[in-house]
Formats: sequence, C-alpha cells, structure tokens
Amino acid sequence: MRHLPLFLAAAAVAFMPAFGFAEEATLAPKTFSDADKAAIEDIIKDYITNKHPEVIAQAIQALQKRDQDSAEAKSKEAVTTQKDRLFNDPNSPIAGNPKGDVTVVEFFDFQCGYCKMSEPSLEKLISEDKNVRLIYKDFPILGPASTSASKAALASVRQGKYIKFHDALLAKKDHLSDDGIYEVAKEVGLDVEKLKKDAADADIAKIIDANLKLGNDVGVRGTPMFIIGDQVFPGAIQYDQMKKAVDDARAALKK
Repeated sequence: MRHLPLFLAAAAVAFMPAFGFAEEATLAPKTFSDADKAAIEDIIKDYITNKHPEVIAQAIQALQKRDQDSAEAKSKEAVTTQKDRLFNDPNSPIAGNPKGDVTVVEFFDFQCGYCKMSEPSLEKLISEDKNVRLIYKDFPILGPASTSASKAALASVRQGKYIKFHDALLAKKDHLSDDGIYEVAKEVGLDVEKLKKDAADADIAKIIDANLKLGNDVGVRGTPMFIIGDQVFPGAIQYDQMKKAVDDARAALKK
C-alpha cells in the first residue's frame, strides 16, 4: 500500500494542533472530540472510496497472505510433532521405494480435480527417482462418493491392488458414483464382491477417520496437500517443484 504512508504523514501534519505539540516540549495527546473523529473518518472514507479504492484490494491481499503464511508455518511445525503418524502408519499405502531416503506424503480426494492434475507429476517423480517413498493419505472431503472411493481403495489393499486401483480412479474424468467405483474395480481385476465386503469393514472407516484427524492436526485445509521432507505444499504442484523439493530434502539429510 504505497499511498498509505503519504496519507498517514499528511494526516499527522493536519492534526498536529489536536495533539497539542509544543515547539520544544512533548506533551500528552489530547482526546479527540466527536467532531475531530468525524473529520478523520471523512478523510479516510474519501481517501479510500474516491481517491485510492485500490487500497482495499491491497489490504485484503496482504491479510490473505498473512493468514496463508501463518497457516503454512503452523503446518510445518505440526509436521515435526506428527512425524510418526505421517511417515510410519502401517495402514497408509505406499508407492515408489518403501525404503526411499526421501518421503512424499499426499493428502488427496479421489474427486479432487487438482489431485488429478498432480497425479502425472507424482507418477513421473517415482518413476524417475527410484529413491522416493510416496505415502498416500486418503482424505475424502468432497462428499459421500469420495468416502466410498476411499473405502474401496483402502479395501483393495487386501487384494494387493491399491496402486493400480488408485491410479485408475484418479484417471477417471467423470464424477464418481458407487456403480462407477466398482466398475473401475472390476476393470483392474479386483474381486468386486470381496471388495464390497471389505470396504464395509469398520477397520477401513477407522483408517479414514485417523487420516481426517491427522489432516486437521497438520493443517490440511483442502486437497491435495503434499509434505516433502519437512516442507508443506498446499494445492497442486508441478513436477519441477516436486523434484526441487525432493532434491532439497535429500541435500538436508546429508548435512
């Protein structure tokens, strides 16, 4: 807000008499009268409304950035305190190298368009870097179909086809439905009847509940959210950004 300091300086000069400044002595400021307050309000209103309306947009942007920076800082701090739940949960499916030196965690929803956009970059990352461990945190927040998809996907672990099923569901362009989910399951070779039975298991629901609780604790406000090393990346990110984050995390391990 480059105009605001000029305004404040001008206002200070204009109202110096109201503060009772002496030439060589600093005196306590006088209390503004109602007329003084009204005059100041009129000046501010005129400044913002008629002369520099862009100040409002600039103030909103500054507030949003401050809130975003604060949220990201809190998330990064939470990653440190929640490392075991993030990186060592045996119920979270893993792609890439299970013993990789750098871990990428993704909170995702099967109906999330930005998750679908990020998927090719993730696949390229673990294909080209054989020392990355990718942990999937099913995080269904976009309605009942999202929950159904996550339950079915987590149940597919019992048939050893989570990754194949996961990739096929994210590749599906249409909105998901229960019928559509199990149609994809059949296409990837899953036993659909067993899958339906396993998806109804209370233990599957507990995994999802644990992911939702963890996401809340580390500040997931939408999907996707990536954790790479100790860095937090809310929203979709491209391959180059992922690779740089992995390289940075790997370099940090060597220090």
